Amino acid sequence: MNKLTSRIDKERLLLGIAAPLLAVVAALVVTTLVILATGKNPADAFSDMITYGSASDSQVYILNKATTYYLAGVAVAVGFRMNLFNIGVDGQYRLAAFVAAVLGGALSAPGWIAVPLIILCAMATGALWAAIAGILKVTRGVSEVIATIMLNSIATAVIAYLLQPGKLGELQQGGTLVSTKPLPKSSYFFGFDTGAAGELWGFIVIAALVGVAYWFVLGRTRFGFDLRTVGQSESAAAASGVSVKKMVATSMVISGAVAGLIGMPTLLNDSHQFSNDFPAGIGFTGIAIALLGRNHPIGIALGALLWGFLERTTNHLEFQGYDKEILGVIQGVIVLCVVIAYEVVRRYGLKRQQQRVGAELAAQAIAPKTKQEVAG
Repeated sequence: MNKLTSRIDKERLLLGIAAPLLAVVAALVVTTLVILATGKNPADAFSDMITYGSASDSQVYILNKATTYYLAGVAVAVGFRMNLFNIGVDGQYRLAAFVAAVLGGALSAPGWIAVPLIILCAMATGALWAAIAGILKVTRGVSEVIATIMLNSIATAVIAYLLQPGKLGELQQGGTLVSTKPLPKSSYFFGFDTGAAGELWGFIVIAALVGVAYWFVLGRTRFGFDLRTVGQSESAAAASGVSVKKMVATSMVISGAVAGLIGMPTLLNDSHQFSNDFPAGIGFTGIAIALLGRNHPIGIALGALLWGFLERTTNHLEFQGYDKEILGVIQGVIVLCVVIAYEVVRRYGLKRQQQRVGAELAAQAIAPKTKQEVAG
């Protein structure tokens, strides 16, 4: 039995290593072919990406971007662990950032009071917006995909209406930018001065704490066990006494609360106001990053860093004469390769497991006959 257990553990380890290696190799091959198709040298492109991405200012940029992307990945992953597809993360974080910016601009309290209030306001807004989809699903059976897509559109319309001069928006110099009232300097979040490389956003600390909380709650608590059980089998969870509807609604609320944090690094560390050029689409990027990280906190972190690296380096490639669309192609190729590689490895592992079970059953069936022959 010990030998069998040891063999199974080794196979799991090898399969766990094989999946990302296969994905990386496949992504490199396909990306190389894409660059060749544009008439460029892929070796020069990869060399330039590594050199530029290794610069100190690029590293700070990548970490700052990864902070936002990591929060987006965790927000999506919470839903994925429940078998829920929360497409509404994008609308949840933008509406949360807008409401938080309005509150922050109106506050005159000291920073140690204002900053936590702004963060809590963003989390509450994201949670409430996501709760609408959760309630519709558990009470009326409305698909969370349809509900969150519609809520994204509604959030966009609400923000566009309120972010007008004369309402909650202010026309900035030049007449092309409309924003909320800027946050007072006392409400700025702390950062780490890296000198010429720029400022590393202090919200990276909050992102790390969110990752630890995500790992602990989902992997080390009864609530997390119930949540994962509902995601794997609702009937089994219900049979064990878990309220499926309650878990569905709760997971949507938690996902929305984390989504509310996505815009905080930009608001508190960078722009200090919500404007009509506030970053959009990060919620959809979080879906790709959650897939890359397989919903694991460390995997999501690596996916966020990779996404930040690709964004930084491929944008630089455009100035070197490469097509600007290369970023989207590379990102899409990586996501597809990762998803396909993990699925191939998963199916191979399942096949190996079935073969082992069949061999064990055959051995158990032969054993009694052998004993009878010896006894006879």
